[in-house]
Amino acid sequence: MSRRLSLRRTSCCATWLVMIHVRDQLCRISTLIKLNGVEIPVLDAVDRQIIHILTIEPRASFRTVGDVARISDQTAARRYRRLSETAGLRVLGMVDGSRLGWVDWFVRLQTTPGSADSIAEALARRPDTRWVRLASGGTEIVCTLQARTAEQRDALFLRGLPGSRRVVQISAHSILHNFNPGPWQGVSRALSAEQRAKLAGLAWPGQVPPSPPLAPQDEPLLAELARDGRASHAALAAAVHWHESTVRRRIDELRRAGLLYFEVDIDDRAFGINVHAMLWLTVEPARLAEAGQAIAAHPEIPFAAATTGPTNLVASALFRDTRHLYEYLTGELAGLPGVSSVQTAPIIRTLKRTASVH
Repeated sequence: MSRRLSLRRTSCCATWLVMIHVRDQLCRISTLIKLNGVEIPVLDAVDRQIIHILTIEPRASFRTVGDVARISDQTAARRYRRLSETAGLRVLGMVDGSRLGWVDWFVRLQTTPGSADSIAEALARRPDTRWVRLASGGTEIVCTLQARTAEQRDALFLRGLPGSRRVVQISAHSILHNFNPGPWQGVSRALSAEQRAKLAGLAWPGQVPPSPPLAPQDEPLLAELARDGRASHAALAAAVHWHESTVRRRIDELRRAGLLYFEVDIDDRAFGINVHAMLWLTVEPARLAEAGQAIAAHPEIPFAAATTGPTNLVASALFRDTRHLYEYLTGELAGLPGVSSVQTAPIIRTLKRTASVH
């Protein structure tokens, strides 16, 4: 089993999908990465610095990476390739659907024993699922879906989800607010203040202008960036048959509009993570924001969000081992304000992921 970790400023295999406009419709481009049988390396200080650099500016040149990490650009390129081959390091261009009015949902399906695998595999094949994971001893499926219109949402929940007798319960949770818009703390501590200062001019502003709709002609460019977010402007221009200056300008426009961002993705075992769990919390509404901000500050939590549903705060949690999980549940988590109940669902297998939500 291999799990993967998204390092956004926000499984034997993993699949990433990016949503793009095609005239009046939307489609997805998928990239499949398999890590079966590959020994995941332990990251050294330089590896961690390279990853930290990429979370700040995912398209930084190897010359810039080398300058900041105090290595040659050839060494930076060689290490990136090694991390890509052995730890699944990837940079992927993604579209921020929230700026287009798309709504993300967490869906939990309880199944009869022995049926979760086939149902999860069917869900993973759907173009509208973004994450599909098995949890809680293999009888629970947790997946994320993205509904782009109210009509699509209704069609999805009323007719699209499995209606098999093997599914005994379904609950849906709309994601209302993401408390972790920045990089996971586990990857943002490798650079010194001096090194971060060298990248200050490359970081993209947090405040962006209103988002225009994507144009149909953006499709080929977004598809290429979904495959390799670090592809050069020249390579992208050749692939989409644009002028290189047009590619450069359009990427800048989409990033400044907040429509295009980049995910840095790597197998979480490279950071010594061996246990992954979903936490479903019920919090007093008056203290939801306080609790969400507090849990998002915990180093074990790469993602936390306020949601609708029977629970109103969901978090993805990463641990070294089960002892670490126990210490967290009885320590930091127990001290959160306004929490009345906690459900813990260990993840045992990831069938599909996009790196946008943990």
